[in-house]
Amino acid sequence: MTDPMTLSGNANELDAVRVQLIDGSERVQQQLLPQITGLGEAGDDIFMEFLLKRSGNPPKWIDGKVYQILRTANSERVKAFLQTHFPQGVVPLLSEVGIDYQPLQELLVNQDFEAADRLTMQKMCELAGEAAIQRKWLYFTEVDSFPVTDLQTINNLWVVYSEGKFGFSVQRELWLGLGKNWDNLWAKIGWKNGNNWTRYPNGFTWDLTAPKGHLPLSNQLRGVRVIAALFAHPAWDK
Repeated sequence: MTDPMTLSGNANELDAVRVQLIDGSERVQQQLLPQITGLGEAGDDIFMEFLLKRSGNPPKWIDGKVYQILRTANSERVKAFLQTHFPQGVVPLLSEVGIDYQPLQELLVNQDFEAADRLTMQKMCELAGEAAIQRKWLYFTEVDSFPVTDLQTINNLWVVYSEGKFGFSVQRELWLGLGKNWDNLWAKIGWKNGNNWTRYPNGFTWDLTAPKGHLPLSNQLRGVRVIAALFAHPAWDK
């Protein structure tokens, strides 16, 4: 494997890096990203080629990260590429009921996790219907009727643009790994410290230094029934 700490930019090395970025382990991909970024235009080319090759496949955290890197590039060529091939982002914004998830994608691309968390609840209230929109929170019985496609879209946005750290599926996996023990989950994801619930909003961590599964939030002061319904949703069976 090419040593990611010694990228020089020669043709053979760049070819090897292209292969590693696509086929390498998650650890290798993470090591390569800052090194490729440091290659300037040659790095932009590798990233753009990577996104095109990955297009049409279910998006992963690596796609989101590469897209975020390219979004910050000060290059008209890169901007034109993104506008042509990925005008909304790398996560398909699928909805069975016509809900627009582009504002959520934009917030998550920019890692504005606090605003994205608030918008996520708004979008789920839209899924639940007018009564939920008015009260601004969910009944657990409303979660059962969420379309699979929409819940998967919301979750994919969180997972893809958080380097795989946030999302309902991430929280659910941790919960299952803890034997479905809620108290252990709250401690694991930073929602509770001893007997004290984390205070909203300042007690929460709104960036990637947060514990895995920290976001998006669910109001546990009303009990576990909403998040339990989310974890039991058939979206995770497909």
